[in-house]
Amino acid sequence: MLDATVKYIDGMQFVGEGGNSGNAIIMDADASVGGRNTGVRPTELLLIGLGGCSGMDIVSILKKKKQDIRGLEIKVRGEKAENYPKRFTEMDIEFIVTGHNISEDAVKRAVELSMEKYCSVKATLEGSAKVNFNYRIIEV
Repeated sequence: MLDATVKYIDGMQFVGEGGNSGNAIIMDADASVGGRNTGVRPTELLLIGLGGCSGMDIVSILKKKKQDIRGLEIKVRGEKAENYPKRFTEMDIEFIVTGHNISEDAVKRAVELSMEKYCSVKATLEGSAKVNFNYRIIEV
């Protein structure tokens, strides 16, 4: 089982700590709602989590396929509903793979496996938000 602890600091600032890793992250809000803008927003963390989860899958798969991956950038955007609770209704993920002699088939398959089988964050979002994805390869 995974666990986390979130502690209130001041204003709208909180610190979240992963119980398994022991690592922490600061969350805060914009000044317009009482924050000081000293950390990421919780909704940004959801997007970051989706990108990180799928990215770890893709790097692992491409390394197993002996691909000469030099970098991976993941751009995640989310559209939120206008009314409360203003949940995400749609997310777009772009995977930008940088490497030498990278096989497009390998990248396509790695992305598909992550999105359809391995990424637990994406699986958790299923049925709640539409998740679109694509990829690009940059040869170096």
